[in-house]
Amino acid sequence: MKWTVYLVSLLTLATACSALLAFPGAEGFGAQTTGGRGGSVYVVTNLNDSGAGSFRDAVSQSNRIVVFAVGGVINISSRIVVSSHVTIAGQTAPGGGITVWGNGVSYSGATNSITRYIRYRMGKGGDSGKDAITIANGQNMIFDHVSVSWGRDETFSINGDVTNVTISDSIIAQGLETHSCGGLMQSTGGVSIIRTLYIDNQTRNPKVKGINEFVNNVVYNWGSGGGYIAGDSAGDSFANIINNVFISGPSTSITAFTRGNANFHAYVSNNYYDPDKDGTLNGFILSPTSTNYSPIDFQSSRYPYPTVNTLLSPLDAYAKVKASAGASKFRDSVDSYLINTELSSLGKIGALISDPTTSPVGGPGTIPGGTAPKDSDGDGIPDSYETAHGTDPNTNDSAKIASNGYANIENYINSLV
Repeated sequence: MKWTVYLVSLLTLATACSALLAFPGAEGFGAQTTGGRGGSVYVVTNLNDSGAGSFRDAVSQSNRIVVFAVGGVINISSRIVVSSHVTIAGQTAPGGGITVWGNGVSYSGATNSITRYIRYRMGKGGDSGKDAITIANGQNMIFDHVSVSWGRDETFSINGDVTNVTISDSIIAQGLETHSCGGLMQSTGGVSIIRTLYIDNQTRNPKVKGINEFVNNVVYNWGSGGGYIAGDSAGDSFANIINNVFISGPSTSITAFTRGNANFHAYVSNNYYDPDKDGTLNGFILSPTSTNYSPIDFQSSRYPYPTVNTLLSPLDAYAKVKASAGASKFRDSVDSYLINTELSSLGKIGALISDPTTSPVGGPGTIPGGTAPKDSDGDGIPDSYETAHGTDPNTNDSAKIASNGYANIENYINSLV
C-alpha cells in the first residue's frame, strides 16, 4: 500500500470510528483498544513465576481482564508472552503495586491489549539480545502509566507489522550498556508516544520509522548515540513532533535530533531544548527549521493523527511528566530516583548503566505487598465498591457489561486512577 493511501485510511478511521475508548481519557492511535472486554476476569493471587494464580498464567490465554489481589515483585526466569485481547490492570494491586523483574515481556501478537500501571524491569540476567518489552506484530494496543527499564537490547521496542499503538504517561529508562537503547519505534503505522519520559539511554530515544506522533514527551540524558533518531533509513516516515522537551545530561554529547534524511517527513513545532547542563530549566524553543533537527523534510501542516485531547506547553508537559509518568499510583525506588534525583537535577545528575543492581539504582527494591480489600465472591471487585455501585458482592458479575459499555470490573479499575 502506498503511503499516501495509508495516510488517507488513517484519517478515515480517526474521523469515522466512534468505538468506546480503552478507558476514559485514552488517547492516540491505540485509544479504542478493547482489551479483554467481553471475556473473563482473572485474579492474580500470588507472586509466583508460574502456575495457578500467577501473572504468567493470567496472561497466557486470550479474552481476560487481569486484576491483582497481591502487590510486590514477581521474579521471572523466562520471558512472559502476553496473549491477545487481554487487559492488565496493575492499578488494582494493593500496597506498592506490581513489578515484573527478570527476563522481559513479549507483546508480539498481543492484538487488542490494554496495559496500565505496571513495572517491567529486565536486567542483566535477562537473555542477551532481548528487549524489556518487544512487539513484532499486532495492532490495537495501549500502554498507559507503565515503567519499563533495563533492556539488554532495546528497552521498549516496536519493530515489525504493528499499528494502532499508544504509549502514554510512561517511563522508558536505562537501557543497559553496551547497547543502551530506549527503543525502536519502527512499524507499519500508527504509533503515538505521549507524555512519556525517555531517560539514561545512550541512543534511540526513540528511533522512529513509519507513522508516528511524538507529543509532550521529555527526553533526558541521552548519550552519544542520539536522542530522537529520525528514520535513518530508505523507507518513508511521516511524523508529528510537537511540544516536547529535550534536556541534556552528563552523558549527552550530541544534539537532540540525529540521523534524519529526506525520507523522514515531519511536522515539527514548539520543541524545547536545554543543552547547557547547568541545573536550571533555561533552554529555548527550537526553530522549526533548526539544524538541530538534522535533514528532516519539514511539513507546513500537521498530519491528521488521533492525538492528545489537551496539548500542553513544553514546560507544562515537563511538570506533568515529573508528577505522574510511569507506574505512579505508587512510585517505587527506581522511578523515584530517576525523577527526583536525576531529572530534577536538570543536567547535573544522570548516567548510563550496565548493572542495575549496583548503586545508585540498587535493583528493583522491595515493594510493599499491602492487603487486598474484601471480595466475598472473588470476582475482582471489592465488596465495598459493589455495594456502593449497585452490583452484588455475593455474585460473580464483574465481567458483565454495564450500561455505559464497559464491564463492571472496568468501571471499578478505571475508578482507581
